[in-house]
Amino acid sequence: MKAPLYNKLNSIVLIAIGLWGYIDFADVQSPTALIPVGFGVILFLCNNGLKKENKIISHIAVLLTLVILVALVGMRLPKSLDAGGLGLFRVLAMIVTSVLSVVAFILSFIKARK
Repeated sequence: MKAPLYNKLNSIVLIAIGLWGYIDFADVQSPTALIPVGFGVILFLCNNGLKKENKIISHIAVLLTLVILVALVGMRLPKSLDAGGLGLFRVLAMIVTSVLSVVAFILSFIKARK
């Protein structure tokens, strides 16, 4: 698995779906809907460092991915399960790409240790 590829996928999904969620509720545009967008932008900026196998940037990207994953699963998922609809799809898509990204990071760290 290639960590930079999954990181880029995750960052694009976080940005796109975060903006979709923000725009979808035009009448009550909450700035908290832009939190995944911010994380996505930072993760996207980390991608060049990941390609160069920079350890510090890799650890920052893993930390940010874990933080957004915990926030999505712990805070956003229960609310979306109650509401259902497209909001649930958006949250699940962000969770799936974040999990894939974390798995790719872990496998790349294991490979680097060998």
